[in-house]
Amino acid sequence: MRWKDLRRSQNVEDRRGMSGPKMAMGGGLGVLVIALVVWLLGGDPAPILQQAGPPGGAPSASVPGVEFTAEENELADFVSVVLAETETVWNAQFQALGRTYEEPKLVLFTDAVQSACGYAQAAMGPFYCAPDAKVYIDLGFYRELKTRHGAGGDFAEAYVIAHEVGHHVQNLLGIMDEYGRRSARLNEREANALTVRLELQADCFAGLWAHHSHRERRILEEGDIEEALNAAGAIGDDRLQRQATGRVVPDAFTHGTSEQRVRWFSRGLQDGDLRRCDAFAVAAP
Repeated sequence: MRWKDLRRSQNVEDRRGMSGPKMAMGGGLGVLVIALVVWLLGGDPAPILQQAGPPGGAPSASVPGVEFTAEENELADFVSVVLAETETVWNAQFQALGRTYEEPKLVLFTDAVQSACGYAQAAMGPFYCAPDAKVYIDLGFYRELKTRHGAGGDFAEAYVIAHEVGHHVQNLLGIMDEYGRRSARLNEREANALTVRLELQADCFAGLWAHHSHRERRILEEGDIEEALNAAGAIGDDRLQRQATGRVVPDAFTHGTSEQRVRWFSRGLQDGDLRRCDAFAVAAP
């Protein structure tokens, strides 16, 4: 991906090198393990993670003298560029709708973080928190993406950010509110199926971003699209469940299969049309 000469975002909060709240060994660690299993099976770990917060709600504290490697700092710089690219694309898309795009903040953290959605460990992966309109990511996730899931490459890393920003777009467009109202009336299996549509739409929005960013600034290099498609496929529910438990439970899917994620990212990439990303309008995603 051609990125080094592009604009950096001013919306990055760098909280790396801050010590997260301490968990008591035993109970807290057990809660984290349970939350990880719940996530791998397609459930929502947020309520469990909130229980794993620090005793007395002690805030995070800065650790003096922390230094990062040149590789880590370059990756943080890259994330800032990708965020800036999403800002450029979505500002234009919202302007075409006659609306104003409210740019999200992106928080870089190490190991654990407190957000408006509760306390989260890096093991849970990147996430978007609607109440504070922020994307959260521990850059160590990219090592996992490469070593554990075989999905390395800078454009694979960009796809992850663009997907989470896609959730922010859903939040601004009122899609998340509608999703919340509808899911509250459904049983667990039906709610999971609705969540899959939400996630696939965010994948499509990520592809839409790549379409417009490349059209305007020629950011893509040979192999970049393959990297993104590989990343989308690597984190499909079916593949993650099979890796974690040796079996696949479709009723527990919350993000979509590898095939679905690749297909919806490709849909946004090919068309660059916001209307084509309505995963709620199709009979079967």
